[in-house]
Amino acid sequence: MEDITPPKGTVTQRAIEQIKAMIADGRLEAGQRLPTERDLAVQLGISRSSMREAIRALTVLGVLQARHGSGIYVTRLETGDLLETFGVVAQISRGPRLVELMAVRRILESTATALAAARITDEQLAAVAEHLQAMNATDDPEEILAADLAFHRAICLAAGNDSLAAIVEGLSSRTFRARVWRGYQQEGAYDRTRKEHARIHRALADRDPEAARVAAAAHVGEVEEWLRAQLDPMA
Repeated sequence: MEDITPPKGTVTQRAIEQIKAMIADGRLEAGQRLPTERDLAVQLGISRSSMREAIRALTVLGVLQARHGSGIYVTRLETGDLLETFGVVAQISRGPRLVELMAVRRILESTATALAAARITDEQLAAVAEHLQAMNATDDPEEILAADLAFHRAICLAAGNDSLAAIVEGLSSRTFRARVWRGYQQEGAYDRTRKEHARIHRALADRDPEAARVAAAAHVGEVEEWLRAQLDPMA
């Protein structure tokens, strides 16, 4: 992925920091139109070319949005949008870095699952159970993958922390999960991973945060170990 962030200390980087500060302290609100490139450059005391590069970088990062014929606007600043670049990094990582990211996912997803066990509503629990049933009702890898993604997404949403859910979602590349499910199919490991999902659901149904944490950590840990075993061919 192209690195669009200018080196620290450059005029462009300082412009980026100044625009972010304006958003952070409320001088620019979510959804607000920025002053013109020229006016903003004058206001911040930098060249228009540096301002143009700063706006480009913040647009790629999802902080700003260019609207044709209308100007540049601050985005809604939704967590998921701002973490999209992070998700791309997770999606294209390979080898040891991917193993590291799986370790991060294990830590965060187990935390999210523990939070969900303490907060999940009956309606949310029913949704998790529905995705588990869908996973158990088929051997089609694509259908299992869809149910698996929905299962974990529903749990993260039940945790009640949108930022945590967005980060875990960013670490959950559909492409990578498809590779895992194909590998599990080849190894005949469907039954094992279905049991892991069932343990997570049982802990949620019992409203037992510690059991939920352990079950989720064990499940993602299994994927982490599978990935480690595949490391040489994937490097």
